[in-house]
Amino acid sequence: MELIRVAVIVVLVAIVASLAMALYYLATDRGESKKLVNSLTVRIALSVVLFLLLMLAWRFGLIHPHGIAQ
Repeated sequence: MELIRVAVIVVLVAIVASLAMALYYLATDRGESKKLVNSLTVRIALSVVLFLLLMLAWRFGLIHPHGIAQ
């Protein structure tokens, strides 16, 4: 359980860092390179990896969903 929690936090931090890099390139690059597009592509790929990681962890019983009513 603890390993999954650390992995999720690491991927979330990487997503936020990639988004921050994209914002920086948007403000400073002036459209001369593809750094902005690459940063956003990395963010999307990390988001898909996070989704798959959560689905696999749920499938193998490492995490359990819970609702408000429980």
